[in-house]
Amino acid sequence: MKKYIPFSMHPDLDAFIPATAEDKEYIVQMRESSTFFKDGVKRLLKNKVATVSFIVVVLITLSAIFIPMFWPYAYDQQLGISPGRPVDPSFANLEPFEYGSTEEARIEAGEKVFPHVFGTDAAGRDYFIRVVYGARISLAVGFFASIIVLVIGLIIGSVSGYVGGKVDIIIMRIVDIIYSLPDMLMVILLSAFVGTAVEKLIAGTVLEKLGANIISLFIVFALLYWVSMSRLIRGQILSLREQEYVLASKATGAKGSWVIKKHLIPNCISVVIISTALQIPSAIFTESYLSFLGLGVNAPMPSLGSLASDALNGMSSYPYRLIIPAIVISLIVLSLNLFGDGLRDAFDPKLNN
Repeated sequence: MKKYIPFSMHPDLDAFIPATAEDKEYIVQMRESSTFFKDGVKRLLKNKVATVSFIVVVLITLSAIFIPMFWPYAYDQQLGISPGRPVDPSFANLEPFEYGSTEEARIEAGEKVFPHVFGTDAAGRDYFIRVVYGARISLAVGFFASIIVLVIGLIIGSVSGYVGGKVDIIIMRIVDIIYSLPDMLMVILLSAFVGTAVEKLIAGTVLEKLGANIISLFIVFALLYWVSMSRLIRGQILSLREQEYVLASKATGAKGSWVIKKHLIPNCISVVIISTALQIPSAIFTESYLSFLGLGVNAPMPSLGSLASDALNGMSSYPYRLIIPAIVISLIVLSLNLFGDGLRDAFDPKLNN
């Protein structure tokens, strides 16, 4: 090989020697292939508050699902009442980890009796399992109500944003009218009115087991709470429908429904997920205060709001019966809100550099 002569037009052949593995590792710093979802999850896990909140929500949800499977007491079981025997008043209003008279006799006889962790209520029902069932009902109502709001808001907002014109004007005026109504008053009035109508419709059907108040709650959410979701989706669709890929789809003869399903909704899915996550605590809080007012779940099915309402009668003697469901409601709503904020920070592209 000829030696390189400086200031000549000949190339330096040594510069064309293939790079070794060490040279490649030093010069080329490759980044692992990733997706928007993976990057968002990594950012979410770095947020310690959101991660802890998610763990708390998961633990409460799993507890509400699995604890009733092995807990020896039922939520509607009155412990002082048994067939063929007189009512035992000693089971009513037990303090935490106290026992009724028959249970104390069984303990003295050497039997093992499962304790009442939170005591019992005035009807002699185990309070712990009622709190667990109340958390289950509140979480289920919050989740399904948010799904209803998502579906209705997604459909109406997509149509309004994509079609535009008179359709958009009419839908937005309806949204403005609903926004102008006092939320709490309308929710209470609709719950009372719809609950009476639904009770007659579901009599003798499978839905009767759910109760008229639960179904009326879902109807109230479907009537009132879709407006914020639809306005958000409409704003996203208005900004996306002017993109080149939407124009190309229209030029090739694609229908509006196909463009919405294949292009517009997938490109605003992150905003949809964040809004749905933030809607769940709002739905839980609404269900709780409706149950507190007596417009929630039907007795004897417990809810955290109804448990707090029932505890008002014995507030001076048994304040923990009000404090326990209030703490559970606060913990669920706070954790879901913090987790929703973490999702927004992690998955909203406008907040990331």
